[in-house]
Amino acid sequence: MIHIRKAEERGHFDYGWLDTYHTFSFDRYYDPRYMGFRSLRVLNEDRVAPRAGFPPHRHRDMEILTYVLAGALEHRDSMGNGFVIRAGDVQRMSAGTGITHSESNPSDSEPVHLLQIWIRPNQRGLTPGYEQRTIPESEKRGQFRLVASSDGRQGSVRIHQDVALYAAILEREAEVRLTPGRYGWLQVARGRLLVNGTALRQGDGAAIEGEEWLRLEPREPSELLLFDLA
Repeated sequence: MIHIRKAEERGHFDYGWLDTYHTFSFDRYYDPRYMGFRSLRVLNEDRVAPRAGFPPHRHRDMEILTYVLAGALEHRDSMGNGFVIRAGDVQRMSAGTGITHSESNPSDSEPVHLLQIWIRPNQRGLTPGYEQRTIPESEKRGQFRLVASSDGRQGSVRIHQDVALYAAILEREAEVRLTPGRYGWLQVARGRLLVNGTALRQGDGAAIEGEEWLRLEPREPSELLLFDLA
């Protein structure tokens, strides 16, 4: 079974400095039908204007992943970390017992386009942590490259949950075998394609249950995120 979450049905707010879409209920957007999927709690698509950003704010007991599609995002936190996350980078922040951080676009002219992902951790009260990896585009082109996992294998960032997150840039047909007894979420970061014969485009998501294979047929170069969830 594949249930499609259409891009235009997401929660949407445009604050001028921030243009944001919410796949699941978040902040001012609430829909009891979309409170997350398995341990995946938040999947936001954000565009932040030049020299704008999120002021310092606090999180706890959440695994937060940032996947930058274009531009750059500057991160600072109460652990003393200060890094710029660029297109192709994946950042993991474990909020645990509590962490304060800020995110801003350091560019004078270019917006930053990113996906922010929240995953419920497998335990509360973890020690806060930070990790960042650069995933070369060549490693995602034509294949699904592991970018986050529960054990940090294959150069992925480590998250405290039974989740594997893969990223791919596809230009031609591909097939993906899914793990029996698990669940999937496919997010179209950009492009358009057919998934088991159903048309998806940028911003669409698909909840996957009980499927053995995904047949992916790009209609243009497409960047995808695939979550393998317990």
